[in-house]
Amino acid sequence: MKKNKSIKDLLIEYFKAHTKEDMSHGPVVDWVETKYKKLYNKKPRDTWRSIRNLHQTGFLVKVKKGIYRYDPSMVKQRELEDFTSEQKKQIFEKDNYRCVQCGRRQDEGYELHADHRIPKDKGGKAMVDNGQTLCPICNFRKKNYGQTESGKKMLIRLWEASIKIGDEKTKKFCEEVLKVYERFDINGHIEWKK
Repeated sequence: MKKNKSIKDLLIEYFKAHTKEDMSHGPVVDWVETKYKKLYNKKPRDTWRSIRNLHQTGFLVKVKKGIYRYDPSMVKQRELEDFTSEQKKQIFEKDNYRCVQCGRRQDEGYELHADHRIPKDKGGKAMVDNGQTLCPICNFRKKNYGQTESGKKMLIRLWEASIKIGDEKTKKFCEEVLKVYERFDINGHIEWKK
């Protein structure tokens, strides 16, 4: 194995060796990290992001959460649009340099991300009106859970906190919104323990 292989190169090698197989995220990451460590004597960074990028650009099919497949007949090369520096600045200014989900700010020591509301791999364009400011924590949640899942989890936590402090108004608000999730069967796998 030559020494100039990137994380992406190793992932492609692995998936091509397992063509048309549903591959769980964990073993793929383990294999790539072992190979990378042998090559460079250090652990690679963000292997899972590279897998997600291969899916976003059309190389991999996402079968379900954490399961990917390489099928040469289904590879579709997609051009993903990233925000320019100027667009990022406009998005941050529009959102007052605050995470739109939780309110964390850059001046509190949080890094801010310019996030695509409609994800790039779902056709989201790099336009300011498709951008939102997220802190790394909320951005991670959105990427791993989706916005509705993340929102439901956040509402459940807020509902629990409002009960602890006796905030009836917030408790009732959360209950109303969570009932809407249930009525439309949105994210039913996330259990709200009433």
